[in-house]
Amino acid sequence: MPSSTSAAAPPASATPVFVLVGIMLLTGTMNTILNKLQDMQCVDNCDDPDPKKRHHFEQPVWQTINMFIGETMCLLVYYVGEYLSRKRADPAPAPHVAAHVPVPTDNIEVLAEIEEANEITPLVPGHPSSPAVPLEGWAVFLLWIPTLCDMTATTLMNVGLLFISASVYQMLRGSVVLFTAVFSTIFLGRNHPWYRWFALVTVFLGVALVGAASILQSSVMHASNNNPSSDAATAALGVFLVILAQSLTASQFVVEEKLIGHYNVPAIKAVGLEGLFGLLSAVILFPILYYTVGKDSGGYFDIPVGWEQMVGDAVIGGAAIGICFSIAFFNWSGLSVTRRVSATARSTIDTCRTVFIWSISLGLGWETFKSLQVVGFGLLIYGTFVFNDVIAPPKFLRKSAD
Repeated sequence: MPSSTSAAAPPASATPVFVLVGIMLLTGTMNTILNKLQDMQCVDNCDDPDPKKRHHFEQPVWQTINMFIGETMCLLVYYVGEYLSRKRADPAPAPHVAAHVPVPTDNIEVLAEIEEANEITPLVPGHPSSPAVPLEGWAVFLLWIPTLCDMTATTLMNVGLLFISASVYQMLRGSVVLFTAVFSTIFLGRNHPWYRWFALVTVFLGVALVGAASILQSSVMHASNNNPSSDAATAALGVFLVILAQSLTASQFVVEEKLIGHYNVPAIKAVGLEGLFGLLSAVILFPILYYTVGKDSGGYFDIPVGWEQMVGDAVIGGAAIGICFSIAFFNWSGLSVTRRVSATARSTIDTCRTVFIWSISLGLGWETFKSLQVVGFGLLIYGTFVFNDVIAPPKFLRKSAD
């Protein structure tokens, strides 16, 4: 990705890695916590003694739009960086000075930084080669395909988050590695050694235990009438929607990798373009959904009601602004970590933010401790780390890793 500069995001090359990791963990945690905070806000009949008659903020469509606004901000950062790079690389010649003056030695470092800023990084890190064909002109619209996958997946996840806790939601998102591996084998012809399939089975078991913990806990809460909305059926629906969304996210990754096999594109520019295409898709599709299924329903696709709730509630509106900026900084810091360290490091760090989300949710009293969830999360972490070669696989599978 380009080493963009702006008031909001300093150049990646000038930012220490530990700062980038901290920003990535902080903003990644904020993304989930702020979305869940919005879901918990009561917007109607809040004084009714019967909790069943209280209405909370349930607008996953607007949360998806917030995400795309944040991603589009990355495009602004990219073009600001490009402008500053060109300005520094090709300064106007001073009056009465020949245009072909040799470059002073103290400018070599500046030019090296500019060259680094223009470095092209594949959108999906780790691609074996960088093709020479730039992604420009009409070809940029190919990114609309993964954008539609992203839009559908994000909306499904936001609906699922209404029915499950923030920590369970984040843990279930770890199942994306399972779908990505399977789809990359089917559609990209990639072969994985046996130890990675072992890791994927471990991830699957971990996801199953986390989902089961959420459903069982919801059954207990429903039986005691502590939270009528948290019953087994809605929890199971939430688990299903989040896992289904991961299959679409994996499809997005596979399509992106296929595109990167033919085109070069700076990663932060690709994120920004997908955000822009996502906003355009929302402008086209969501009004249609509003007039067909959402009008006067007060439901997920009742766009005007969602807007009124966002601007009429300081917590919901403030969280929406926070989501936009946290998404932008999360993408910038994540791409910077990938460039400065590795894609595996980014994946490992991203897995760790689940611990922060879980800790905050427990501290705020949003959820209770579940031992089964701990076991499931442990399996998820172990499987992910084995798959990413962070830790060694079991001895009986090490031959396949050699």
